[in-house]
Amino acid sequence: MKKLTALTICMLLSGLTFAQTWMADKAHTRVGFTVTHLLLSEVDGNFKTFDAKITSAKPDLSDAVFELTADINSIDTDNERRDNDLRSDKYFDVAKHPTLTFKSTSFQKVEGKKYKMMGNLTMRGVTKPMTLEVTMNGPTTMGKQEKAGFKVTGMLKRSDFSLGTVPVAVVSDEVELKANGEFVRQDPAAPAPAK
Repeated sequence: MKKLTALTICMLLSGLTFAQTWMADKAHTRVGFTVTHLLLSEVDGNFKTFDAKITSAKPDLSDAVFELTADINSIDTDNERRDNDLRSDKYFDVAKHPTLTFKSTSFQKVEGKKYKMMGNLTMRGVTKPMTLEVTMNGPTTMGKQEKAGFKVTGMLKRSDFSLGTVPVAVVSDEVELKANGEFVRQDPAAPAPAK
């Protein structure tokens, strides 16, 4: 009886697929955005400090779940005065809401390398559903590491998150989201990629 039980457990376990974790290689990953200023020019920004990971049970990452947390204090638009303004209670209000978070709820293949990702974005205490366009390169093995690359784009309205009351003629209500980077599959015994 004991032998039969052990055999049954082994057979059940052999049919299970365990989720793998993929961590962002921060040296090759960027989380940014673009707004239009005075209806004339685009201003780019990014978050210097963030954590991003993917969890997937399938080797081709077709069931990937994406999670991102970004430190709003690390916002950088190449202008200190503007960055401080964005951190203030007029915009992100980092004193009360220091981070933004995103977690995907679905990841569906469209065709080829193109995917559609849905998820929930939280900023300034407001959570809204989002749809993002994703291009995936890989996964592929490089040396002893398995890596995958992702380009993610999408649009949001800052008014949906109470990010400033500045007229749209000065700063566009529409904000383009842009993330691009590499993820490395983690060996359970291996350290995460260097920051």
